[in-house]
Amino acid sequence: MPLERAETSVPILEAIANRWSGRAIDPDRPVLRVQLLALLEAARWAPSCYGDEPWRYILWDRSRSELGWQKAFDCLSTRNQLWARNAPVLVLSLADSRFRRDGKPNRWGQHDTGAASLNLCLQGGAMGLVVHQMGGFSAERARESFSIPGHYQPMAMIAVGHPALVDSLDRELREKELAPRRRQPLEATFFEERWGAPLHRRGDRD
Repeated sequence: MPLERAETSVPILEAIANRWSGRAIDPDRPVLRVQLLALLEAARWAPSCYGDEPWRYILWDRSRSELGWQKAFDCLSTRNQLWARNAPVLVLSLADSRFRRDGKPNRWGQHDTGAASLNLCLQGGAMGLVVHQMGGFSAERARESFSIPGHYQPMAMIAVGHPALVDSLDRELREKELAPRRRQPLEATFFEERWGAPLHRRGDRD
């Protein structure tokens, strides 16, 4: 559970309001295989263009392969390594740039992979796990280290684990963890009828 539930302008699903990207992870609690399978199963049932399922995931479980986990960890940025070192599991999401059905370019592959990753995050949150996506990693190093084909784009590294006390983080990360959760107002990023037009808050049947 997050330290602070999202303050939403209207009621939404609890799983969404409670989703967050924590950094405090317990290094001594492994993630069970059945839990990992549930995360991947949730991702598997995401929607995709033509049902093509362009996502691919590579998983490294530290309890099964310290060497593999370390190679994945080495792909992370220095800042992410400060806290992700405690994650028992690292996962890399990848998007296929081609359709399986005919080999033609799939410009929706990254969009659909993001949808699958959100499913994974929501499932993890519902199970009480920390699931944190990271853009701070070397896609080139990951490609070289794990023989990733050229038409697959590494999208995000994902840390998975059980929550720990915030005190386990350094001061700067602890401040981020405890900072109020914020989003721009709906009208700033959601428009109606044309670009930049404010969203109508009230409808004819309110």
